[in-house]
Amino acid sequence: MSLVDLERFVVVGGGIAAAGAIEALRSAGYGGHITLVSNEPEVPYERPPLSKGYLLGTTPEERLFPRPKSFYAEQDVELRLGVAATGLDVAAHIVALADHTSVRYDRLLIVTGGEAVPLRVPGADLPGIQYLRTLADARALSEAMRMAATKRGRVVVVGAGFIGAEAAAACRTLGLDVTMLEILPAPLLRVLGQELGEYYAAVHRAHGVDLRLREGVAAFHGVDRVEEVVTTNGEPIPCACVVVGVGMRPVTAWLEGSGVALGDGVLVNEYCETSAPDVFAAGDGACWPYQQAGMNEPVHVRLEHFDNALRQGEAAARNMLGQGKPFRPVPYFWSEQYDLMMQYVGYARAWDQVVIRGDLASGEPFAAFLLAAGRIRAAMAVNRVRDLVALKKLVGASVAPEALADTATDLKALAAMAQRG
Repeated sequence: MSLVDLERFVVVGGGIAAAGAIEALRSAGYGGHITLVSNEPEVPYERPPLSKGYLLGTTPEERLFPRPKSFYAEQDVELRLGVAATGLDVAAHIVALADHTSVRYDRLLIVTGGEAVPLRVPGADLPGIQYLRTLADARALSEAMRMAATKRGRVVVVGAGFIGAEAAAACRTLGLDVTMLEILPAPLLRVLGQELGEYYAAVHRAHGVDLRLREGVAAFHGVDRVEEVVTTNGEPIPCACVVVGVGMRPVTAWLEGSGVALGDGVLVNEYCETSAPDVFAAGDGACWPYQQAGMNEPVHVRLEHFDNALRQGEAAARNMLGQGKPFRPVPYFWSEQYDLMMQYVGYARAWDQVVIRGDLASGEPFAAFLLAAGRIRAAMAVNRVRDLVALKKLVGASVAPEALADTATDLKALAAMAQRG
């Protein structure tokens, strides 16, 4: 299909990847018809503040939206909000919708993202058990937290991943009593490992969180709403509210049988192309090849972070217009908990060495490097915002661990040497 034939683009999904893609299409001069289909009633908004400033009341709702609804009208974007995609016919180039209508596309971008993984235990359907993925979720959780504060009740957070940890931090900052249950031996274990996870365990406990490790949920009890959590150790914990953050899964059921290859999400190549012609994917639900310096083969990753979704949405849009530029970012995300700003760059599934630059026990800012076979696979910094550019340049480099650990050695100089080498 030639570019002159591209009269109709359809974007399915309403997150920040959709917003980035639409802006990129118009910025690149595409003047054809764009339809945005989203199962949420709002135009695209930013999700990171939902577990941070929005819960704390420091980020008003209007600031969640990078563009107001009027922007989409100005850009001649047809909005199909509050309706989910239910099927895809790649031969006919048609997306079926839940309201029994359909939309035709010349090129399609799938950015349907993910959904919260539900707990499957007795009582899990009781009112007062909250998840946190959407704006509607955040509104409900904020109200539940307000009710818990009024009753002076306890909030139980299930899961100490980023959503759980950030929600627990928000609750404690607002003065709520918090118990956090984590079935693993440390918070944030899968991303940060044991040593750095223990650092965050100490942080939460220092702020008054009753953190229970290697302990999960056996059941929820209550009459009209949740009143008690029974742990896997058999202990009952009275509560006024529960926040569940045990993971996210990609929204791909509507694509089953379509011919679009699926794995851990929608499989795409380095140009954000799926296995189906004229169909692209980006964002939290896209699984793409990440090629890091020093790696013989790319690894397929699916990242659930704002920066990746925004940039991949933009990259997919440009490639939908035939620019043919590979998506090759240095992955980046951040997390705010209490007065700590964590910034993380790179990607590491496994590592054989952790190098700390600074003193974890001191409470002072520090950086950490995750190395495998002598190369930096990922790096993180806590309250060292100015180190971010250097850390990005160091990802993939082979640097002596003692140089990384030495706070007297300038990180910018190490990064410059790594770039030259």
